[in-house]
Amino acid sequence: MSSAVRTGPSVRRVAAWTEAALAAADPRGKSAVSVLLCGDARMRRLNREFRKIDRPTDVLSFPSGEPTFLGDVAIDVPYAARQAKKRRHPLEREVQILLAHGVLHLLGHDHETDDGTMFRLQKRLVRKAFGPGPDGVPEDGE
Repeated sequence: MSSAVRTGPSVRRVAAWTEAALAAADPRGKSAVSVLLCGDARMRRLNREFRKIDRPTDVLSFPSGEPTFLGDVAIDVPYAARQAKKRRHPLEREVQILLAHGVLHLLGHDHETDDGTMFRLQKRLVRKAFGPGPDGVPEDGE
C-alpha cells in the first residue's frame, strides 16, 4: 500500500480492513490482494490507461487471474473523501465500502452487467466485515 496519500486512513487501518473484507468474502482465508491508496491524478492515469476514461474514479480493481492472489485494488482517497462528505458519512466508512466493492470485482462480480447480485453481496459483505452503517448500495439497487 502506498502511504503517499496522507489525508486518509492509515496504511495499518486499511490493511486490517482488507483482511476483514477478505475474511468475510472468502472464509477459507486463502485470498490476498494489494491495495493502492492514491490521489486524483494517479487514479485518472490508471482509469485512462485501463478503461479509456479520462477522469478519476473512486475505485479500480485489477484481477490477477491467480487462485490465491486476487489482484489489486486502487482507491482514490480524495475522491472517496468527496463522496463521503456528499453521502454524509466518515471517510473511513467510504474507504471500507470501496474496498469491499473492489474485492467483489476481483471475485468476478460486475454491477454493470448483473441483476443486482453484486450490490446485494456488497451490502452483506460491508455489514459482515465492518458492521452496521452505510453500505454504498444505491437506494434503487442499481
